[in-house]
Amino acid sequence: MPFIQVVEYETDRPDEVRKLGEQWMREIPADGPTRATLAEDRDKPGHFVMVAEFPSYEQAMAHSKLPQTSKYAEKMQKLARGKPRFVNLEATQQQM
Repeated sequence: MPFIQVVEYETDRPDEVRKLGEQWMREIPADGPTRATLAEDRDKPGHFVMVAEFPSYEQAMAHSKLPQTSKYAEKMQKLARGKPRFVNLEATQQQM
């Protein structure tokens, strides 16, 4: 079953967040997440959620140690208000 990481954060700079998200999606290494989604809360402007799905926890941790990932996280932290919230999930059931 896949491993899913959810990152939530708040920002006053949504346009820059969207642009950085688009750049990251283009530059994800081949061994990065199998699926990544950046979403903005319709009811709470400035609240963003990134959902990244990996084949395994081990692959996600290897990806998190890549220089590109660290650079993205550093840039995102500068755009965020406060610290991001991370939720690490082991999928237990999937439906297609």
